[in-house]
Amino acid sequence: MSRIALVDDDRNILTSVSMTLEAEGYEVETYNDGQAALDAFSKRLPDMAVLDIKMPRMDGMELLQRLRQKTTMPVIFLTSKDDEIDEVLGLRMGADDYVKKPFSQRLLVERIRALLRRQEAISTGEAPVAEDTKVIVRGSLSMDPLRHSVTWKGREVTLTVTEFLLLQALAIRPGFVKSRDQLMDVAYDDQVYVDDRTIDSHIKRLRKKMRTVDDDFSAIETLYGIGYRYNEE
Repeated sequence: MSRIALVDDDRNILTSVSMTLEAEGYEVETYNDGQAALDAFSKRLPDMAVLDIKMPRMDGMELLQRLRQKTTMPVIFLTSKDDEIDEVLGLRMGADDYVKKPFSQRLLVERIRALLRRQEAISTGEAPVAEDTKVIVRGSLSMDPLRHSVTWKGREVTLTVTEFLLLQALAIRPGFVKSRDQLMDVAYDDQVYVDDRTIDSHIKRLRKKMRTVDDDFSAIETLYGIGYRYNEE
């Protein structure tokens, strides 16, 4: 049974969403502010977290920043209807997905289910890999899907599930262009809709992480209006 942490200062959301998730077979932990959640996570991490952005004591952005210092567990943001800046910033900080309020609980369940499936595929080595080999080596890049590990020039880079899947999809066929739609199909369940901005934000975050170990990293090329390409050195 997967454990999901639901963090929101709206008690109605905590109650209704937790009931829905429990009916789907998930174990749910609820917190009404970011600090309470962080304190609990320091003792035991859930399998994934659903975070509101605007909360007292510690907001969702700060909580995500703290979490990404020690874990790549899947995170979904709950955002206000018109706050696109928060959505983009959250994705660039390392959130895997976002759902706008007011939201369909069925949509949220599908997003959660899709993320957990991807996490399971990575952890069991069932995610798609290159031809007949489990380890992908492309120039300075080495990816091991079985261990969810990535190194660049021998230095380890910690990626979220979404970032790992996007990099893997690009690196499997270097020199070939992947459209945003193709990358969406790789990173998200077919029944889950995301827009172009989501993929772009994940790619920007991915590049930023690679540049923490190599300032000159430029292997992921943007072809404006077309998509992205991985270029070997």
